[in-house]
Amino acid sequence: MLAVVETGGKQYLIAPGQKLKIEKIKGVQVGDEIIFDKVLLFADEKGEIQIGRPYIIGMKISAKCEEEGRSKKVIVFRYKSKTRYTKKKGHRQPFMKVSIKDLKEKDLKEKEEKDLKKKDLKEKKDA
Repeated sequence: MLAVVETGGKQYLIAPGQKLKIEKIKGVQVGDEIIFDKVLLFADEKGEIQIGRPYIIGMKISAKCEEEGRSKKVIVFRYKSKTRYTKKKGHRQPFMKVSIKDLKEKDLKEKEEKDLKKKDLKEKKDA
């Protein structure tokens, strides 16, 4: 199973059991469970692919936060020649390391059945 999720303004291709390094999410501690509901694409073992418009409704992916930290320092150096202007600044981006538990289709089959019933009712009214 594979899925594409959106979090922190980025898209990630994930599979069950995989470990990811994502942007830090406020209010989440180490050991907490995270649920990704912005699923863009889902492919199961049978080869069936679901594509969201923009997201797949009812699809939820659970993960567990294993680690929090800050990445390596990036140096920002500004310089203007002939004016003796220099500025040196550092930045460390916070991140979270998560492990994907499982990909689950929640209530998708029920929603598909409801949609089919609605279509049948419309067809009966039209006839």
